[in-house]
Amino acid sequence: MNFTRWSARLPGTQRRAAARDDRSSVPSARAEYAQPETGPCPPDGDPGGDPQGGTDHDPLDDSCGAAPRPGGPALEDLSARDILGQLPALVALVYGPDHRIAYVNDAYAAAFGPRLTGATAAEAMPELDELSLLPLMDQVLRSGTPRTVKSRKARSGNSYTVTCTPVHRDRDDESEADDGNPPNKSDKNNKSTKGGRGSRNSRGRGGESGVLVYAADVTDHAEAAERLRASERRHRETAVTLQRSLLPQELEQPDDLRIAATYQPGGTDAAVGGDWYDVITLGAGRTALVIGDVMGRGVRAAAVMGQLRTAVRAYARLDLPPHEVLQLLDGLAAEIDASQIATCAYAVHDPNEGRLVYASAGHLPILVCHEDGTVHRAEDPTGPPLGTGGWIHTSGTIALPPGSTAVLYTDGLVERRSEDIDEGVAALERALSGAKGSPQVVCDRLIRSLGVTAEHDDDVAVLVVQHPARTGASAELFHNASLDLLGGIEAAPRARAFATGVLTSWRFPVELCDLGVLAAGELVANSLKHGTPPMRLGLRRTDRRLIIEVTDGDDHLPRRRRADPADEAGRGISIVATIASSWGSRRTPGGGKAVWCEFALPH
Repeated sequence: MNFTRWSARLPGTQRRAAARDDRSSVPSARAEYAQPETGPCPPDGDPGGDPQGGTDHDPLDDSCGAAPRPGGPALEDLSARDILGQLPALVALVYGPDHRIAYVNDAYAAAFGPRLTGATAAEAMPELDELSLLPLMDQVLRSGTPRTVKSRKARSGNSYTVTCTPVHRDRDDESEADDGNPPNKSDKNNKSTKGGRGSRNSRGRGGESGVLVYAADVTDHAEAAERLRASERRHRETAVTLQRSLLPQELEQPDDLRIAATYQPGGTDAAVGGDWYDVITLGAGRTALVIGDVMGRGVRAAAVMGQLRTAVRAYARLDLPPHEVLQLLDGLAAEIDASQIATCAYAVHDPNEGRLVYASAGHLPILVCHEDGTVHRAEDPTGPPLGTGGWIHTSGTIALPPGSTAVLYTDGLVERRSEDIDEGVAALERALSGAKGSPQVVCDRLIRSLGVTAEHDDDVAVLVVQHPARTGASAELFHNASLDLLGGIEAAPRARAFATGVLTSWRFPVELCDLGVLAAGELVANSLKHGTPPMRLGLRRTDRRLIIEVTDGDDHLPRRRRADPADEAGRGISIVATIASSWGSRRTPGGGKAVWCEFALPH
C-alpha cells in the first residue's frame, strides 16, 4: 500500500509530485532546483524488483530514485515514512471498519512491539483497547471529525494524549492503486454492486477511509499533575480536619432549647474556609449562640477561626452583654491578624424573657420563624466586621416565643455569584417558613432548598435553634416562681418560707428542698448585705435542674473568698458554691446584678 495516497490534511503533505511538476515548468525554477540525473526505479523483473512484479521501494516511500541534497534531504523530498518514522510520538495508521493495520512507526513499535500489517486493531493492538480508543476510532471513522483524549493511562503505566484523525485517498489516486489505468465503468459498477469489505479489499487498501492515531507520551506531565493533585488533597484534608476539630464535637443542649448544626466544606476544588458556630450554656438557663465566618481560605483561615472561637467561649464565661463580647473580640481579631477580616453574630437566650438579645459584626441577619410560619429578620443593630476597630457595637432584641425557630448561618448558604445576596436571604426565608420537624430535619431541608451540594464552591455553616412549645406532661416539668423583696430584717425569713413552700409543691425530695432553701437564704442574705433594692428571688424548675436566682440594684459582683476563723461574714457564697452544682453572677441591663446557683435533679 502506498501511504502517500492517504491524506490527513496535515501541513506539508500536499501532493509533492504536483509541486515538482510546477517547478519544472518555470525556467528560473529549473535552474535553481536542478538535480543530478537519477535513474528510474528498477523495472519489473529486475533483481532489485518486487517478486510480485512491482518495484522494491518501500510502499510508504514515494521518493525512490531521488538523490540526497547537500546537507541532508529537504522536507519536500522526505517520504511520509521518513517523517513519521522520526517522530518521537507514537503513530499508527489503520483502515476500514475493522481498523486493519496499515502502518506503525518506530516509536509505536518500541512502546508496544511490532504489529502485523493487515491484522485488525482489536486482535493485534490490545493497547488501543486499554486506552479505550476503539469506540473513539469508530466515531472518527463515521463522522470524519478528529477527536482527542487527554492523559489516558495504559497498563504499562505510561500516560498518553491521543488524537485520532480521519484519513482518505484522493479520487485521482484510486486509479493508480490497481493497474495504473483509470477505472472504467464496469469497475465502478463492480465496486458499487460488490459492496462490503471483500470488494474494497479486492481494490486495495488505499480505496478505503482510515484513522491516523497520534499518541504523545505525557507520562511525566501526568505524574506531575497527579503529585500536585495529591498534595492539594492532603492540604485540603489537613485544613478540613483542623476545621472540624476546632468546631464543637457535640453541641450543648440547653434545657429550654433544641439545637442542631451543620457544617459543610466547599467542593474539592475550593479551599476550606473559616466558618464556625458554637453553643455555650451560661448558667441560670441562659444560652449563648454564636455563628462566624473568617474571610479567606485554607489552614490560616481555619487557625484564625479556632482562636476566635476559643476567645468567644472565654468572653462568654464572663456573662457579658452581646455587644461587649463583640467589642472584646474586635480588638483580639486585629491582634491575631490584621489582614484577616471576620464576621460574627452573638446572641443570648433567656428563658424568662422569651427573646434573643444579640449583636452582629458584619454578619447576615438572624431569622426567626414563628409557629404560624411568619419569618422575621433581626435587622439592627449591625456593626462592621471584626478586626476593623473604631466601632462601638450595640445590642438588639428579637422575640423567640415558644414554638418558634431561629436560624443563624454563614454567607455560603445564601450567596450566589449570579444573584444579589438579598435574594438568597429571601429564598432562605421562604424555605424556613415551610420547614417543619426537628432542628436537624430543618437544617437538612434548608441545605437542600438552597441548592447546597458536595460540589458547592463555599463553606456553609447553619445553626438551627428551636424553642419548643410544651404542653401536657412535658409542661409540668417546667415551672417558674418569684418573690419581690423589699429589704429589711424580715426579707431573709420571707425568702426561706417562700422557697420551702414552692419546692415542696414541686415535689422535690426532702434533701433537695433543704439544700434549695439554704441556698436561697444565703443568696438573699448576701444581697441584703452588699446590694440595694429592688431585690427579687426567682425559682425555676426544668426537666434537668433547679435554678435559684437573686437580683438587686447594685452592680458589684460577688466573688468567692476564704474566710478567716474570726470573720463573722464572707462565708455565704462559699456555702452556696459547696452545696450547688454550679453558681455564677452577671450584671443586668438595668445596672444591677444577678447571682444564681443550680442543682441537678435526680433522674
